[in-house]
Amino acid sequence: MERVELCTVEELMAALYACRGAWDTPDRSGDPVDLHDHALQTAALLRRSRPSDKELQVAGLVHDLGHLLSPGDDAGHADRAAEAVRGLLGERVARLVRLHVPAKRYLAAVEPGRGLSAQSSLTLGAQGGPMTAREVAAFEADPLAEDAVTLRQADDAGKVVGLDAGSMEDWRGVVELVAQGVPVR
Repeated sequence: MERVELCTVEELMAALYACRGAWDTPDRSGDPVDLHDHALQTAALLRRSRPSDKELQVAGLVHDLGHLLSPGDDAGHADRAAEAVRGLLGERVARLVRLHVPAKRYLAAVEPGRGLSAQSSLTLGAQGGPMTAREVAAFEADPLAEDAVTLRQADDAGKVVGLDAGSMEDWRGVVELVAQGVPVR
């Protein structure tokens, strides 16, 4: 697969707008909202729970861009999205995006009864299944583990059909600040 790098805020915003009508599965059998609404809902939930952490909010906005860039690649979508935004949004945002799948595996291991959407349950296997005890310990040692779990929880909750979470344009200013490296935490 060709590597995609989003180099400007305009390119990133165009990709986010292109998520309207794009789904996490090419045949639309996955989650009940498109990638556009899912991005907005996830970012809005993070804004509510962590209002001062703009990088985390932006990570929520862009975390599933890999589904747009490489449709059907459930196992690699987080890595693809992280690679695409790293140069523009910085290392922390890229690492949080990359960690949202390991955070799902972590939560599946430490909270085995925790509900996942049908699609997330299905893709968990392709993504490695619940973490082993050794993987759990390594994940917990990561300085971004807590933030990645917060992102994952918003990701899981941001799949509500018909929920108005604002517009993509509402996020342009925040994306610009994060892209400029302005301290926003």
